[in-house]
Amino acid sequence: MDKVVRSASEAVADIPDGSSIAVGGFGLCGVPVVLIDALMAGTVTDLEIASNNCGADGWGLSLLLAEGRIRRVVASYFGDNKEFARQYLAGEVEVEVTPQGTLAERLRAAGAGIPAFFTPTGAGTVVAEGGLVWRHHADGSVAVASPPKEVRSFGGRDHVLEPSLPTDFGLVRAARGDRHGNLVFHASARNFNPLCAMAARVAIAEVEELVEPGELDPDEIHLPGIFVSRVVPLTAEQASEKQIEKRVVRAPEGT
Repeated sequence: MDKVVRSASEAVADIPDGSSIAVGGFGLCGVPVVLIDALMAGTVTDLEIASNNCGADGWGLSLLLAEGRIRRVVASYFGDNKEFARQYLAGEVEVEVTPQGTLAERLRAAGAGIPAFFTPTGAGTVVAEGGLVWRHHADGSVAVASPPKEVRSFGGRDHVLEPSLPTDFGLVRAARGDRHGNLVFHASARNFNPLCAMAARVAIAEVEELVEPGELDPDEIHLPGIFVSRVVPLTAEQASEKQIEKRVVRAPEGT
């Protein structure tokens, strides 16, 4: 039952080329940067990433993207990641843009063993009708477009059939975790992390504080250890290294 591994590099060592990986985080909050850095230190490539976004320029998943090691991304937005947008428009990476709530539910459904579900989100739009550009040619023309999806009416309202999103691996970050893999997330860092672990065949969690089994109050656990395969305890320095996406200040009153 002890799922602790000695290092992040050991935890990701068996991730092969071509793997699909669900990665937690929202913007810069709750991103498993230590595990991502461990992937960067290796040679794994041709990855398919499922994540809310693809990191910020020069940080997180953006590092793998900049090295051309990500083949495809399922995400809900581009954010301020200029390299992500450039690669998409240049046809260097395939991107399946998915409504944020739909992305979350596709991951959760995978963990719950649900192969697909109907949602009203996207009905009557190109999300349902097809035609969203997934990949461009280098000249800007359409190389791959989204296919049309099944639509059914429930209660007089159209709903779109969305498939679940299972992945080979999941990388998440938690505030606290025990040796059995039970995890607690801090505030908004919870975001997509539990869902990415649920969707993965092998979920790897980096934890800022490792505790012994029994120390976590069962009512406080956000993700039970059954969904987690490996736990990587962070050093104090690794746990404290966090970025600020937009630093906003104002002049003192009266100046």
